[in-house]
Amino acid sequence: MLGIAVLAAVLAFASSCGVPSFLPNVSARVVGGDDAVAHSWPWQISLQYLKDSEWRHTCGGSLISSQHVLTAAHCINKSLTYRVALGKSDLTVADEAGSVIAGVDSIHVHEKWNTLLVRNDIAIIKLEEPVELSDTIQVACLPKEGALLPQDYPCYVTGWGRLWTNGPIAEVLQQGLQPVVDHATCSKWTWWGFRVTNNMICAGGDGVISACNGDSGGPLNCQAENGSWQVQGIVSFGSPLGCNTRQKPVVFTRVSAYIDWINQKLQL
Repeated sequence: MLGIAVLAAVLAFASSCGVPSFLPNVSARVVGGDDAVAHSWPWQISLQYLKDSEWRHTCGGSLISSQHVLTAAHCINKSLTYRVALGKSDLTVADEAGSVIAGVDSIHVHEKWNTLLVRNDIAIIKLEEPVELSDTIQVACLPKEGALLPQDYPCYVTGWGRLWTNGPIAEVLQQGLQPVVDHATCSKWTWWGFRVTNNMICAGGDGVISACNGDSGGPLNCQAENGSWQVQGIVSFGSPLGCNTRQKPVVFTRVSAYIDWINQKLQL
């Protein structure tokens, strides 16, 4: 069962999840190098691994309780040691105000994760201790089970991934408008074809704005009718031809297809 501290934090913020203290600028993009307003996506985390005595960013993720992070299964390598950086804007600033570094207690990769077909690309990281929620660290809202978004619904992808194909990793958190591409369109053979399943959500594909390497595991943020932001997707894969290839939108794990699984893992 959830610990008392975790449960209390979840309940306390249940009505205010997905509501940043610092409002995002919703006109920026990821590939192209536009910076997000500092701490305007306060559930965004940087997943980092240890190599040669140095911590390096590898993926994004979303804080969904004071002790749990949602990310992609393909971000996890059992041979590596991880930590989670929360409340970050600039990854080059070690002691950034409002940021926290958290150790990892356990990682739960989906039992049916398929690396070849990229199916069930979802994982949950349990932190060693609950983090204190603040203006710079908040939990994300999750969608209702089975929820689907219509064609062109405006969502935003965020992360510290490459600023362009084969370009440098971003230092400051980036964001970009990624309108939803419905399944009927995204599964056309001239788009992604059979590679896209009903448990995925596509967004973008205009050939200009896109997520890129290093954004994996991060959120697709979509604003609900009540004004709060929901994490509708987890960055899963993109085109090998480049990060902003036309008619090859970024493919996300559809979070609303895994609500039961998420709830089960939150109790471990």
